[in-house]
Amino acid sequence: MQLFIRHQTIYKYSAPLTYTIQQLRLTPRAEQHQHAISWQIKTAGQRHAYIDAYGNPSHTLTITGQHHEVAIIAEGVVELTTPYQGRITDPDTFSPLVFTVPTRLTEPVPAIVDFAASHLPGEGKTTTAALLNLATHIRGAVEYQSGATIVTTSASDALQLGRGVCQDHAHIMLACCHARGIPARYVSGYIDPESTGHADSHAWVDAWVEDNDYSGWVSIDATHAALMTDAYCRLAIGRDYDSAAPVRGVRRGGGLETLSVTVQVTPR
Repeated sequence: MQLFIRHQTIYKYSAPLTYTIQQLRLTPRAEQHQHAISWQIKTAGQRHAYIDAYGNPSHTLTITGQHHEVAIIAEGVVELTTPYQGRITDPDTFSPLVFTVPTRLTEPVPAIVDFAASHLPGEGKTTTAALLNLATHIRGAVEYQSGATIVTTSASDALQLGRGVCQDHAHIMLACCHARGIPARYVSGYIDPESTGHADSHAWVDAWVEDNDYSGWVSIDATHAALMTDAYCRLAIGRDYDSAAPVRGVRRGGGLETLSVTVQVTPR
């Protein structure tokens, strides 16, 4: 499948800024099941390209001088195939144990530990079927509701609230895996709206499985309790949202900030 993707982020400010620096993870990863046929990022200011600690194509954006807005547009066409049974077999540069360390957003507090014990049997290893079962229970415990949470909401807070978005479902799944000693990592990207009914930035999870015929990463969407298919485009992996966010940054000046994000994902 080919997807045309256009992701526009606009920050507007009530007073002039004198300096903006943003970290951008807005370039699709080069992996066996996906590659960008064309891709470009349009911004003001200066961009410096680099590969971050998790192997994600990234840019540092800096804008100096007075400005009242920051506009970032990423767009292009990506060729995608469905990985067999959601398996991500690209070579890793470091041990999967890197992704067993909890973060502030994925801390396995007692409520998470209890939830994991109830819905993810065994410790230290798991299977694809068990993870899909966990995803089904996460979806049942936390109703999808846009705007119910914010980017700083932790897994435990979302579970207690009982409402959240894909980011929260991913964080809860990460926290449950960590509570059971299972490597799991956050994935940010996009999803084809024809497969889900919505088009937006999306988040899901890679978890380490020990199936009868396979040992390695499997990519699972907790929001839909499904394996990743060719409807998903992967931007970045990390320990949680903070380390895989498409856009993050700081500014000097600006007063009040208004953020507008629009995403278009169209099959071709």
